[in-house]
Amino acid sequence: MRFSKISLAAWFAIAVVMPTAAVGQMPNPYGAPIRVDVARRIAAAAIAEGKKNGWTVAAAVVDPGGVLTYFERIDGTQAGSSEVALAKARSAAAFKRPTKAFEEALVGGRQAILSLPGAIPLDGGVPIVIDGQIVGALGVSGATSEQDGTCAKAGVAVLGPAPAPGPAKPPAKK
Repeated sequence: MRFSKISLAAWFAIAVVMPTAAVGQMPNPYGAPIRVDVARRIAAAAIAEGKKNGWTVAAAVVDPGGVLTYFERIDGTQAGSSEVALAKARSAAAFKRPTKAFEEALVGGRQAILSLPGAIPLDGGVPIVIDGQIVGALGVSGATSEQDGTCAKAGVAVLGPAPAPGPAKPPAKK
């Protein structure tokens, strides 16, 4: 085989990025940024789940571009969890998948995940989907990875049952 004809970027895409696409990338398109009132509801539900279980957590909601829209944390949450919650939210938005997919890939031996800029291999980051479009993401941190994931799922659950991921609907004809 001749590898000299393959650019470094192409090799990276084949060896690193492509296998991760199989672990949960959502085909949903990005939509308009999440509204603050909706972000607040989602974060509040995640925080409520943490309080219910006695976990001190932080919750960050970002728009599709990773810009912070809303943040909240329980008193006594370790300071570092604020940054980690934001990083998880940004990772979930940028890669269009829950951060748990990166954690599972790493546990499964895909150490190349660690070379993906911004990929956080810890449960607790989930895309926020409204009307079939990714409008942002929620990141939760402060407890164990699994507990953070539980809080994140509770947060996005306030939106109601998520439709199965699929291709975007074509625009309605006028």
